[in-house]
Amino acid sequence: MTKRGMFFKMLLSSLIRRKSRMTVALLAVAIGAAVLVGMISISRDIPRQMRREFRGYGANMIFVPAEGARLDVAEAKRAADIIPSSSLIGMTPYRYETVRINMQGYTAVGVDLNEASKTSPYWNVSGGYPAGANEVLIGYDIAEFTKFAPGAVLTVTGTSVDGTRFSRDFSVSGILNTGSVEDGFIFMPIDTLWELAGDSGQADLVEVSAALGEDELTSLVSAIKNEVPSISPSLVKRVTQSETTVLTKLQSLVYLVSAVTLVLTMICVATTMMTVVMERRKEIGLKKALGASNDRIAAEFMGEGAILGIAGGALGAVLGYLFAQAVSLNVFGRTVSMDWYLPICSLLVSVIVTMAACLLPVRRAVLVDPALVLRGE
Repeated sequence: MTKRGMFFKMLLSSLIRRKSRMTVALLAVAIGAAVLVGMISISRDIPRQMRREFRGYGANMIFVPAEGARLDVAEAKRAADIIPSSSLIGMTPYRYETVRINMQGYTAVGVDLNEASKTSPYWNVSGGYPAGANEVLIGYDIAEFTKFAPGAVLTVTGTSVDGTRFSRDFSVSGILNTGSVEDGFIFMPIDTLWELAGDSGQADLVEVSAALGEDELTSLVSAIKNEVPSISPSLVKRVTQSETTVLTKLQSLVYLVSAVTLVLTMICVATTMMTVVMERRKEIGLKKALGASNDRIAAEFMGEGAILGIAGGALGAVLGYLFAQAVSLNVFGRTVSMDWYLPICSLLVSVIVTMAACLLPVRRAVLVDPALVLRGE
């Protein structure tokens, strides 16, 4: 048998003879690797998952006209096409017009209600969204003042952009309650308001919701300004900055937990290997008495550590993937993807941690004095 074969046989024999202690060390490495892989997978996927969750709080980008009173919706769509389609959640144009109901002035808002449900999913509607051109959604404050309920009929009057008077009866499809300024508006399909106002294709502003970070959105703002100069895009700072702050803190927490887990893994492995050294003092003394060098003794213990690291890292990568999937499904309701290099990193980190944990026990092993441990044998 070659020296290398004998060396590996001695390593395996040593691990098998102390399988209870080595199992504890193996589990510690596996748990550490699992937490590392799982937390890194989650932390890398947190921005994608959380940005979509944050979209429940409303749009994060606004288009307004660079010049003039209103912007062309076709130009707004051209600007929205610059945003990656996989990240674009919705784009909603808004057209505002002053109208009257029973001689009382209100603000009518023409909106694409299908898109509004994407950019403003926080809207709470009692009743239903308008299903036809002659249905409207009224704000909670208006409903409280006028005592209108779903099914009521109201007459909306006003003046179009060319000075022509208009009047039309609408049925109330639902009551909108957001606790914000929307509660004082009357919402109708934007095509209907364009017909009444006589300026088809025009909007006062466009809300855009995109699952992107602040830096990506900032670069898109510059790109849109260059590509579509008729539009002035801007970020909703209270939304984008809050997202960035929360995501940064979450990722910092994940990295802190991962670091603490690796330290605890190192302590567990070091404690186990130190106990093994104490149990094998006579064996180490006998080997040194027979001519084994300190390097040979150190190589044996470091080899055991490397085997623990490889086995624990491989097991931990599998457990980490299952852990990440379970957390993502329970918290976000979506699966998480794992990058191909994470299992490799798990093996490398596990080997480095276990071998680093073996340094102190190895130092204790090479300091064993054969004359002292074998006295009386």
